[in-house]
Amino acid sequence: MPIIPDLYKDLLSEKLTFAYIATVMKDGSPQVTPVWFEYLDGKIKINTAKGRVKAHTLRSGVPVAMAIADPANPYRFVQVRGRVTEVTEKGARDHIDKLSHKYLGQPYPHSQPGEVRLMVTIEPTSARGMNE
Repeated sequence: MPIIPDLYKDLLSEKLTFAYIATVMKDGSPQVTPVWFEYLDGKIKINTAKGRVKAHTLRSGVPVAMAIADPANPYRFVQVRGRVTEVTEKGARDHIDKLSHKYLGQPYPHSQPGEVRLMVTIEPTSARGMNE
């Protein structure tokens, strides 16, 4: 049985949407960040750079939650919960360019000298939505 209900798959693969991802800091406080993402083979992939808050909170095995709203109707959204299954530098630079093409129509323009990119794979474990 698919984790993401078919009713919301357009928010992950057809529409240009942002995921608001929630993680937990070392002190136990929550942290939320909007991110670009791709949905591929039932998994969600995001990208960040070493040194950013997300890079510290998104480690293999940690739980995450994200909300993805329909840009045409913010009362229609899906909340996905899952676990980070992989964090890797391998392919991360190409991945941020792929995401940038999706969201900006061009290669990633914000790279910094010496920046190391990380690609994070999240396996959904549950999903619920609202469709108003």
